[in-house]
Order: sequence, then structure tokens, then C-alpha cells
Amino acid sequence: MAGGINKLSDKAVRAFLANATLRERLSDGGSLYLFITPAGTPTWRVKYRDFNNREQIHSPGIFPETSLAAARVARAQVKEWLKAGIDPATAKRMAKATAATNIENTFQAVAAMWLAKQKPEWSAVHYTKSARAIERDINPGLGKLPIGEITPLIVANAVDEVSKRGAKETAVRILQHVNSIFKYARAKGYCTTNPADGVEEALLTPDDSKPRPAIVDLNELGKIMRTAKTTSNSQVVHRAHRLCAFTGARINNVIQAEWKEFDLDGETPMWTIPRAKLKIKKRSYDHRIPLHTIVVAELREWRDAIGSKGYVFPSSASKLGHVTREGVEKLYRESLSLRDVHSPHSWRSAIKTNTIERGWADKEVSKIALDHLHDDEVALAYDHGERFSKRVHLFHTWQSVLLAAERGEHQIPFDKLHLHVAAA
Repeated sequence: MAGGINKLSDKAVRAFLANATLRERLSDGGSLYLFITPAGTPTWRVKYRDFNNREQIHSPGIFPETSLAAARVARAQVKEWLKAGIDPATAKRMAKATAATNIENTFQAVAAMWLAKQKPEWSAVHYTKSARAIERDINPGLGKLPIGEITPLIVANAVDEVSKRGAKETAVRILQHVNSIFKYARAKGYCTTNPADGVEEALLTPDDSKPRPAIVDLNELGKIMRTAKTTSNSQVVHRAHRLCAFTGARINNVIQAEWKEFDLDGETPMWTIPRAKLKIKKRSYDHRIPLHTIVVAELREWRDAIGSKGYVFPSSASKLGHVTREGVEKLYRESLSLRDVHSPHSWRSAIKTNTIERGWADKEVSKIALDHLHDDEVALAYDHGERFSKRVHLFHTWQSVLLAAERGEHQIPFDKLHLHVAAA
């Protein structure tokens, strides 16, 4: 078998076991392998040399009770022990003794305490998802370890297993939970350091610069808007979705929107998002989004229905007091069947692409309109005069065109756009 590390998958392990013979082994690389004992038991083994240069075997456990991911964490732990000058056999005996006498000090036990503390502050859905994620993705590797003995490398390897299966967003959220668990453990005296602090630097975190899936064709976007009207989602979720579509604002700004941020009665109706709420906080000005008359009419109707105080999209089911990001994203994933195709964030790409392709505004104006990062922050700080008037034109055009597409009025596709302009 070719060299390397992390060569196996759970499927490959199970395929091996279907035909394995006694004393046969299956290597994952990096001195970790699955060994079939003379009794026929599939046992994980990590081969290493002790400080007298004698070959030794560390046994993390039996498959499938000890998963492939947990075995890899154990392999990393062996290397960490050796690097720190600790004999793995001694460390294993100490860990067993600690676990036997101080079972409440294991990561799994402390995580359960932390979850119990958080439960009154969270919605039932958020609590269930968080508890399930910790049990599924973290406890197999960290759960039985004394929390005071866990190192940054152990945390990084456990979370990285989640990231490597393609669930990078999930890995980031889980690491946030693990970080909070260690902060809680420190406050309670279960450990003296937080090994999760700084681990995000070593992970395959989501790349914000990487293009996200998005539908940009106006006719298809119109279908999304029409289909969304037929779903059984709550009015709060549906109206939050529409604000995402019309403004291209980031989902967190939409769900946290407050009525005091909206001027629906001025000469130029506007949504002004405070800089403190925005992703890019170093700018000195708030983010202003002009609103089309029909969008204003929808918001006024909603304001009349629920009142003009507090959140625009309130939710009594959420401890946060407003609709959750998950609630809006679920509309796209499940009700609209747009998983990995289009999301609330995708409207930003749709606006940018249509703005540039259709000549509604140049790239500089589109970057300001979406509050994007820019090389020339000084130039972007100018938010008045001609540039602002262009932003008003951009948003009014986008919102009117999207409303027309929603009504089913045909919009010129990109591949025919330039031919149409040339012929005009």
C-alpha cells in the first residue's frame, strides 16, 4: 500500500473486516494500524519506540467501539506524549486511574455540565443540534480523556476530522463549542489552560474568498421568489428571506435587524446598519441600503402587523428574541430544495453579477453597496454625492427588476444581453 497518513476510510475498514484473517493488519499510515488478534478481535494499534529505543505498542481500543477518528486522535496523542518526554504506557495508566477516580473530570462529563448550563439560554432546536454535534464529532476522540490532560494537538486533530469530510462550517461551530467548554472547565477548576484557544489557525476553515454557490439568472431568481411564497414557512422567515433578496445584506444583519435602523417615511427610504453590527468593523461609517417603494410598502405592512419596536423579525421560540439564521437557511435547503445551489448569502453574488454584467454600476459602487472588502479603504470612505446616488440607482434597479422577475416577466439572459444592447 502506498505511503502516507490517514489512508483509510470507515468504509475501507469495514470492507477489510469482511474478509480479514487472524493476525492480518490494515495500515492507516503514521504507525497506526488495525490488527486482527488471534482471538479474532479487530484492535487498533499504534507502534512507537520508547526512550530506550525499544519498539512498543499502544492500543487505543477495539473497532468499532473505538472509531477510526478516535484511533487517529490516539495516534496524535502518542506522538504528543513522546514529544513532551512522556512514556505513552505510563500516560495511559495515569489516564485510566484519573478516569476511575475522577470520572466527572472527563471532557464528556464537563461538556454535559456546560450543555446543561446553556440549555435555558438556547432554543430547543439549537440545544439539540449542539448536543448531537458534540456527541457525534467530539466525544469519540475527547470524551473519555481527563479534560486537564487534553492538548491543542488533540483538539485540532478531533475537529480537523470534521473539516476533512467537507463539513468546514460545522467544524468551525464545533470548535467554538469546544472553546466554550474549556473556558467553563477553567472557571470550575477542572483544568488550568484552554487547549482550544488558537486551534482555528491550524484548521481548514471556510474560505470567505472562495465563490459560494449562487443562482444569478434573473428568470431563475424569479422562480425562487415565487416558489418561496407557496411554502409553509412562517411569515417571519418568509419576510426575512425577502429582505435578504432585495438588499443583499448578510444573513446575520437581516435576522438581527431592528426597526430603529429603518427610515421608511423619508424622501429616500433607507436601511442603515450600524457599523458595530457589520462584518467589517474598521470603517468609520454605517452601511446604508436604499429601498424601492414596493419594498418599503412591504416593510410598512409588516410593521403595521407586528409593531414598530424591537426586532423586525421577532421570534418567541428563540432565546435571542429574533428569527435564527438556521431558520432562514432551512427555507432554502429544504423547502426550496436549494442545498448547495443557492442560500441567503447567494443574493450578494446575484446582485454583484447582475450589476456588473448589466451595467447598472461599476465594481467600485457594487463593493460599497454590498459592504465588501476593498484594497482602497480611503476611497470607500466617501459615501455621499455622485457615488451615493449611483448606489440608490443600483438598489432601485435591482429591486424593481427582481420584483418583475418574481411576477414572471421575462428578463434578458446574460448570453443575449450584449447582442440586445448592440442591436438597440
